[in-house]
Amino acid sequence: MARPRDPRRRVELLDAILDYLVEHGIAQLSLRPLAEALGHSTFVLTHHFTNKDELIAAVLAHLDERQRGRLRALPGWDEGRSLGAVVRASWDWHLAPDSLPLVRLLHEIEGLAAAGRLRGSYVPTMLGDRAEFVAEALQTHGVPADVARRNATLLNAAYAGLQLDYLTTGDRDRVEEAVEELIRLADQWTEAGDAPATGCTAHGR
Repeated sequence: MARPRDPRRRVELLDAILDYLVEHGIAQLSLRPLAEALGHSTFVLTHHFTNKDELIAAVLAHLDERQRGRLRALPGWDEGRSLGAVVRASWDWHLAPDSLPLVRLLHEIEGLAAAGRLRGSYVPTMLGDRAEFVAEALQTHGVPADVARRNATLLNAAYAGLQLDYLTTGDRDRVEEAVEELIRLADQWTEAGDAPATGCTAHGR
């Protein structure tokens, strides 16, 4: 009989795998070099993650949950402050030196999926779950559910695009101007409650 998986050990492995991927990227990920770098046999990895696809899916779910926990702790998430304040706090956190490596890893993963080089369902699932998570925040700030889903998708895409622009160009001043416009847009949505998601003057995540 196979030894049962230890949830705590699995989380420890996921944290170590994330550290490895931040340094080495995911494009050339292979279980054997990963196991060697972590000081384990491949059996340890396959005991907790049946194959590479399951491992990547688990890593993304773990990373997303860590980020959600951090976002929930941001000022304004549950305190009735403007949604724009939450967007600003989130942006500053993601662009802090300690967070940027993870942001780069997420963009690498999403880019590989968009190019058809990661074919599992984990990236579409992550993006869909992320939209629902932000939609919940919009609803908390008074936006109706149907509008919240649409606006959350736009907000995420805009936010991601602005991250990618900054990571690619390094033009912080220009990108920050667009972030401020996105913040104003988010506040307009939540002030109006049911304002439509059209007429946006800024593009980014």
